[in-house]
Amino acid sequence: MMRATPLRVGIVAGESSGDQLGAALIAALRERVGNLECFGVAGPKMIAAGCEAWAGAEQLAVMGLTEVLHHLPRLLRLRASLTDRFIASRPDVFIGIDAPEFNLGLAKRLHAGGLRTVQYVSPQVWAWRQGRVRNIGRACDLVLCLLPFETAFYTRHGVRAAFVGHPLADQIPLEVDREGARRALGLKPSATVVALLPGSRVGEVERLATDFLQAAVWLAERRADLDFVAPMATVRAREVFESKQAEVPAAPKVLLLEGRAQQALAACDAAIVASGTATLETLLSRRPMVVAYRFGALTAFLLRRLQLVKVPYFSQPNLLVGRPLVPELLQEQVSGAALGEALLGMLSDGAYLRELDQEFRKVHEALRGGAAARAADAVLTLLQKPQTHGRAAT
Repeated sequence: MMRATPLRVGIVAGESSGDQLGAALIAALRERVGNLECFGVAGPKMIAAGCEAWAGAEQLAVMGLTEVLHHLPRLLRLRASLTDRFIASRPDVFIGIDAPEFNLGLAKRLHAGGLRTVQYVSPQVWAWRQGRVRNIGRACDLVLCLLPFETAFYTRHGVRAAFVGHPLADQIPLEVDREGARRALGLKPSATVVALLPGSRVGEVERLATDFLQAAVWLAERRADLDFVAPMATVRAREVFESKQAEVPAAPKVLLLEGRAQQALAACDAAIVASGTATLETLLSRRPMVVAYRFGALTAFLLRRLQLVKVPYFSQPNLLVGRPLVPELLQEQVSGAALGEALLGMLSDGAYLRELDQEFRKVHEALRGGAAARAADAVLTLLQKPQTHGRAAT
């Protein structure tokens, strides 16, 4: 569908994961329409794909009910500025990628201004604060879902949604090259390697790094053959991790990496992972994992007090498999000993490891299928339909 006039896409992506999704979507849209203009909030990969950056994606790297308060004035100013610029420039469609607390509020304003709006990556509205689905329906013409069970939730609430699959499932091969990854990282072929992934956000690393390092201490005291590797999402995350490492004097040597999380997961035998996208990367690499998370104290209090969580599991692997296949530790459950004990138990259970490998492969196969291409097709299909204010067509 080559266009004489450009398809003009306003786009706002949050963080490095949103930047990856956005870059792949831009490329897929350009393959289909040829003439494409993109502008908005972009990371380096989106910029390289041809998106004009009005602001950087890293500006939206904030999460938590209370943690966002510190950044709220800046975020509100940014959203007001973007609202004015998008309304003035009148793109054919606005696509918010992840960052739902920011993007859905922006989408609502743009939708009210007559623009088509899409949310790419569903917030975990099916898991907590389910009442948000009404606002999503009012703000968005379409929700693009990465996980297969999400569309049924939106259908029940009359919101148009499409399952497009997860780009990571396309990016990570069904059989990862453990030996090649170890060679690239300088790890011994015969070592038992444990990967530590304490999160991509600085706040996550601040809350989890000490426990992850204490888990390494606990494990090293019981298994002398273990090697540890920790990929850091940003320079700042590495600095925080290193400062926490200095406070754990008995910590074993940990190979710190700049990025390269997928390579670390391919190389490892098991991982301790902060809940989030890294758990899906670990699943797609078919590695056993222990999943941990800590919210800020006030956020955790509000989640419990208001009973906002509506699902039995919080990690993506267990949600996708539909049962508690991997250990989950939350808030005060997280400790070095608890993490180490859970991981060591997995490594010594051959039947469990075979079951996990089989289940993770099934999930991987279900999520594959050209996610960026599907997302681009869904957006173009939407643009051919009359606007229905986010409600599912009847």
